[in-house]
Amino acid sequence: MISFLHNYSPSPIFFTLGPITLKWYGLLIVLGASIALLIALNLAKHYQLKKDLVFDLTFWLIIAGILGARIYDVFLELPYYLKYPLKIFYIWEGGMAIHGAIIAGVIVIYLFSKKHKLNFWALSALTVTVLPLAQAIGRFGNYFNQELFGRPTNLVWGIPIELSNRPLDYLQFTYFHPTFLYESLGLIIIFLSLFLFTIRFLKQGTVYPNFYKNQVLIYLISYSILRFSLEFIRIDKTPLFLGLRWPQIVSLVIIIISLLLISKFHVLVSHKRKSS
Repeated sequence: MISFLHNYSPSPIFFTLGPITLKWYGLLIVLGASIALLIALNLAKHYQLKKDLVFDLTFWLIIAGILGARIYDVFLELPYYLKYPLKIFYIWEGGMAIHGAIIAGVIVIYLFSKKHKLNFWALSALTVTVLPLAQAIGRFGNYFNQELFGRPTNLVWGIPIELSNRPLDYLQFTYFHPTFLYESLGLIIIFLSLFLFTIRFLKQGTVYPNFYKNQVLIYLISYSILRFSLEFIRIDKTPLFLGLRWPQIVSLVIIIISLLLISKFHVLVSHKRKSS
């Protein structure tokens, strides 16, 4: 696989038939979401959720996730989209920010839980258990679009980037870090950890206090650490603040808030145990 990545120049187009063009980016997003849904349906009973509700929630999460990811990216690249406003609708060309999708997803899950009188944290825990796998698959869309790659590298797994896709400061380089691959591998590890963690505890028939909350916060912390680390080698344009790239700032905020919530939940559980 390393040799393949190092020598193969991908095309963003998967299939063309007359006026119909199917791109890898969209295909992989749909594939990732579909596989995640199948796993979520099998886990639903452990979260005391009906499968039809999981279907409904998935539909709204996909819609909100795409809109949220796109809107967030548009704000990050506002000067570009003000210059080319029609490009806002060209989602098949890439430009989807995961933090925007997460924000939109939280809003949807909250509203959905209120409407159907469900446990918000249980819905969120089920979602974040399968989300990393969907992300890992979807990240390969960046590879076929030749976008969001890292700094130049001479490593044997460096990927070739077409001249037209290289930033102006890196035109003289050919091979770049496959940050899509690094993130995908990290996400697979996160998915397996959360999935096995879930199976181990939920199959016991009882859920220890704050299990759902901890599951959500563990995902947020682990993914934020992964994203924060990878931003050091990414070279795509993004706003800077205090010497850090904007996704790093957002990741740090998520980590801090998540750690504070874990501490708060732990204190509450300890207090209840002492009171009883």
